[in-house]
Amino acid sequence: MLVTGAFAAGSALTAGLAPPAAAQHGPAVLRPRPSTVTLGRRRVRTWTYNDELPGPTISASTGDIVHATLVNDLPEATTVHWHGIQLDHRMDGAPGYSQKATPPGGKFPYVFRVPFPGTYFYHSHVGMQADRGLYGPLIVHDPREPLSYDEEYTVVLDDWLDGLLGTPDEVLRRLNASTDHDDTLRSDLLGGVTGDVRHPLYLVNGRPPEAPATFSARPGRRVRFRVINAAADTAFRVALGGHRMTVTHADGCGVRPVTVDTFLVGMGERYDFLVRLGDGVFPLVAMAEGKGARAFAVVRTSGGRAPGPEAKVPQLDGRRLAYRDLQARTRPDLPKPERTVLVTLGMRPSGNEWTMNDRLASDPFRLRVDRGETIRVVLDNQSPMWHPMHLHGHTFQLRVPNGSGPHKDTVNVKPRERVEFDVLTANPGEWMFHCHNLYHQEQGMMGVLGYGRPPRRRAAHGHH
Repeated sequence: MLVTGAFAAGSALTAGLAPPAAAQHGPAVLRPRPSTVTLGRRRVRTWTYNDELPGPTISASTGDIVHATLVNDLPEATTVHWHGIQLDHRMDGAPGYSQKATPPGGKFPYVFRVPFPGTYFYHSHVGMQADRGLYGPLIVHDPREPLSYDEEYTVVLDDWLDGLLGTPDEVLRRLNASTDHDDTLRSDLLGGVTGDVRHPLYLVNGRPPEAPATFSARPGRRVRFRVINAAADTAFRVALGGHRMTVTHADGCGVRPVTVDTFLVGMGERYDFLVRLGDGVFPLVAMAEGKGARAFAVVRTSGGRAPGPEAKVPQLDGRRLAYRDLQARTRPDLPKPERTVLVTLGMRPSGNEWTMNDRLASDPFRLRVDRGETIRVVLDNQSPMWHPMHLHGHTFQLRVPNGSGPHKDTVNVKPRERVEFDVLTANPGEWMFHCHNLYHQEQGMMGVLGYGRPPRRRAAHGHH
């Protein structure tokens, strides 16, 4: 197909963000604008795409060309970043690197090919905009899908504060004015402090626990769940009450199936899992790791009473997925790296400036590469917090102790931990490489993977 970028016909009020059969094909328009959303008993003003939370699902098949025109109805400049997609650099939506941000009243035609199937998403990449409602799923289906399942659902996780604690920009200003971190936000799984903000709400598909999304199917059906963490500051530990989950994909890339009780998904990460549903009504829980709260949805295969948001889910404390469990399945191992680059993740004494090789985003660390080489990147976290590190325009292969590690685009690095990955440099451009904790990104932890000599940097037009 030449033109897809189909918008699914479902809304966030339905459970599954509409499977592909409901898609309406044709060029898509993404219209970010101020709008009002209902979050259970609360109504708040925020910014969304097309007045939907999450934004409309964009559905395509491998090799399709997506057409999505940004029409900016916001009071400030914006972009759209296509998270996890290996696309033409000019379409990446990175202000100051791949394009100028689109001003209020302006338009920008995003046109790009989707080379691989998988679970992806899109979001604004200007300032704190993504901590409002400016995100949505991008699902690329495989015409030769090797997995067997009866139906699928997309699960978008988010932490929410806009209109409840002020705006994200106001919260960032408060963080910048302080040198303290909330030490009550702690998790051993993440090596200490888990985040900067205790969000008032945690959402599944735009719904709070008091008014949960419901995913309905018949007992015995084999269902694929696509889980996207679109949050700004929160990792989630996910489990489905009464079931084990067979993880099949990490960040859109196939892995050898591994069955677990729970998995931890950092900001920007995605996991797909298969499950054969039992007979009943089951809690789908995403614990806000270290924050004493949860996002919550219901999976229903019969007419019984739904569990409440505080339902006990023993699976949350069962066998947890680890990166070492993941083995590449659908993409070949990368060649042996030709060189190694050390990237140190740090924190300045201020406590609110986060660095890559001791440099801030205002004068970013640039990892220079040449086209066609394979490099090993060693992420050495010398800071006191964990960081979900995301590389634009590429996937990388994680190095794990027992062989062929997974291909990903986002990886969690705990304090005092080293993580290694290999990347094949086959997509020229200037690519953001940053922490996907939005607050850390805006406080400086953003570098660049760049090909050849650095170009003259463009003005960001709206990026703080």
